[in-house]
Amino acid sequence: MARVVVGLSGGVDSSVAAYLLQQQGHEVIGLFMKNWHDDSVTISDECPWLEDSHDALSVAEKLGIPFQTIDLSEEYKVRIVDYMFREYEAGRTPNPDVLCNREIKFDVFLEKALQLKADFVATGHYVRKGEVVDSQGNTRFQLLAGKDGNKDQSYFLCQLTQAQLSRALFPIGELTKPQVRAIATELDLVTAGKKDSQGLCFIGKVRLPVFLQQQLKPKVGAIIEVPVDAPKYLEPILAGESESDKSRIQALATPYTYAPTDGTKVGEHQGAHYFTIGQRKGLNVGGKALPLFVIDTDTTANVIYVGMGEEHPGLNRKGLFVPTEDVHWIREDLALKPGESMTLMARIRYRQPLQEATLIMEPEGLYVIFEEAQKGITPGQFVAWYQDEELLGSGVISHRQPG
Repeated sequence: MARVVVGLSGGVDSSVAAYLLQQQGHEVIGLFMKNWHDDSVTISDECPWLEDSHDALSVAEKLGIPFQTIDLSEEYKVRIVDYMFREYEAGRTPNPDVLCNREIKFDVFLEKALQLKADFVATGHYVRKGEVVDSQGNTRFQLLAGKDGNKDQSYFLCQLTQAQLSRALFPIGELTKPQVRAIATELDLVTAGKKDSQGLCFIGKVRLPVFLQQQLKPKVGAIIEVPVDAPKYLEPILAGESESDKSRIQALATPYTYAPTDGTKVGEHQGAHYFTIGQRKGLNVGGKALPLFVIDTDTTANVIYVGMGEEHPGLNRKGLFVPTEDVHWIREDLALKPGESMTLMARIRYRQPLQEATLIMEPEGLYVIFEEAQKGITPGQFVAWYQDEELLGSGVISHRQPG
């Protein structure tokens, strides 16, 4: 049997993961990661790290496994928090949970585990790991969706590598959330009835505006409403009628850009960097027949562009672009080469139902063209693509024009 270090978060999922590994005969060690010191921006009664660490210790004692707390706050600040600030300041919307898994749980934390002579690290993610042999006879690790369709967390692990997967175990991937809670209840674990934490990975629920205002200061700017019949929305259609397939694909994947002259000022905001594409709340603009949604942000000019209604063409696009340097394949053996394409299923956010899409690889990057228009395609977020239950790869959605 193997020595396995479990990331005990103080939640029910990692608690049951540790128990299942123990039942399988592994030598299990529990580690709690402290990644945050600043309680001023957290909602303390939602997910305080101190309470979580106590719960993790209680579970370890109940199971009779060694336990320790490690402080990764310095690495977390550099790799996750500073990254978030940079992305928001540039007008992009980061996904810290995806980066936290790639940079912290399966990098820094994995290194700590290996120092303890661990064979594997394990987490309470609702995902599964598989193995296949490729055409060259090499073993390839698969990242598979969790059996619980309501809790599948494969999207959050979309940036993992073969090396990271080779050292990873996901004990609860074959279970549903109710089954996990039932096991914890039967064991009388302190985490059995604990609700799932929300918010930033390992920080808890955060007042995001307060969090951002620590470095990104408020700055009053204009809210510009772009009408649904703006001339620019005809451009991709016209381009598609007259130009090459490559030009049509580029047109579909190119984000719209706006100028204040494209619409009418309908209000003011406190900083474009606080808003994200698709956002509805916080605009404080009334008197409209339908809700307003953010369709673009210009952090340089400090302007927010909005459109009225969920069907606004600025909110819905059929394509996106991922520059070559941001394309990541978990299954490197299946990676597309320039000039190749494949039709798969993809999603642009966690919990979004999978959407049919065609992936087209070109020298400059990857084009993802959806069968149906997608709402709120957001620069800085991740698009992940799947073949059946397997997540094959992912990429960072670009804010710039392809080519």
